Amino acid sequence: MTQSASVSALYTRPILAEAVKLARWPLDRPFSYSAELRSKTCGSLVAIGFDCDGRGYISALGLKVSACALGQASAALFAAHAMGKDRAAIETATRDYQDWLEQRRDDPPDWPGIAMLAGARDFPARHPSLLLAFRAALAAFDAAAENSRDAGACS
Repeated sequence: MTQSASVSALYTRPILAEAVKLARWPLDRPFSYSAELRSKTCGSLVAIGFDCDGRGYISALGLKVSACALGQASAALFAAHAMGKDRAAIETATRDYQDWLEQRRDDPPDWPGIAMLAGARDFPARHPSLLLAFRAALAAFDAAAENSRDAGACS
């Protein structure tokens, strides 16, 4: 199998179906927390915004994603399960996801649906795009903390 053929095999129907679910989380209003990250490897872009409840858990979320279907699917999986998560949970999931992608751990992270992206583990150039929504969320938490000592409910 050629590299090109094996890459095209990554874009399965379930991954493409997941990617289109991004429409459920439009970035269509201002959110209390926001960030935009671009992958230096492939140019993928994720803009994220979210609000938190009084306990510091994500309560509303929007995304704008310009990425391949793998990056879109990963971002959609992030959005589908980010509600009710705090910074610590996102940080743990990001670390575990990266370790899994880089094959430093065998089991996928504790994030529903991520295992569907297992085929991308063999393509390190795709990893930054897959991690982008998770990293953008952390950047949004960090930006709020840097901009104010009282970063609000999500800090």
